[in-house]
Amino acid sequence: MNRRVLAEFLGTALLVMAVVGSGIMAQTMTKDIGLQLLANAVATGGALFGLITIFGPISGASFNPVVSLVDFFIEKTSSPLQLGLDIVSQVLGAIVGCIIANIMFAHPYIEISQKIRTGGPTWFSEVVATVGLLLVIWGGIRAKANVAALVAAWITGAYWFTSSTSVANPAVGIGRMFSDSFAGIAPESMPMFALMQVIGGVVAAVIIRTLWPAKLSA
Repeated sequence: MNRRVLAEFLGTALLVMAVVGSGIMAQTMTKDIGLQLLANAVATGGALFGLITIFGPISGASFNPVVSLVDFFIEKTSSPLQLGLDIVSQVLGAIVGCIIANIMFAHPYIEISQKIRTGGPTWFSEVVATVGLLLVIWGGIRAKANVAALVAAWITGAYWFTSSTSVANPAVGIGRMFSDSFAGIAPESMPMFALMQVIGGVVAAVIIRTLWPAKLSA
């Protein structure tokens, strides 16, 4: 249990560090929004591939409360206590990762994002992004494919084809509230993001149970 909690904490921290850090670096290097998004997407995808590869055998490398919740209700491979510890470690890891990124780029250790992300299309995009992410994970496991590569590819692509830039993760969203940079999310935007991500998780769970009715552990 301790190894699993530590893996989820470190994995989420390093993921948010990559998201926020690459966003700050991109802003520093260019004023072109398209290039900033490209840099942010490539860095995030690369980080995901590495982090899922190394932490997957220890904790499953969810780094995401919605992924952990769907796994709990569908696969039933963890206890309520373990689920709670996973989610707490993911959220705390996300905040620490953002602080690390701020320190590396000489920003205030903790700053509050002013970047408002709101509106129906943005919220709907988070449902789509979360559904796609969960289907890629479960489908990849069932196909015995490289899930790390599939998730990295999905997130890199979804940065570009969703208007929300595919946060798809409540813990990462919370972490990003503490950076007033390209990757930041204003606190007032986060509740709707989290709600849409949970809705996406519910939709994905229904689809997963329909497409793959047998549990992975069966």
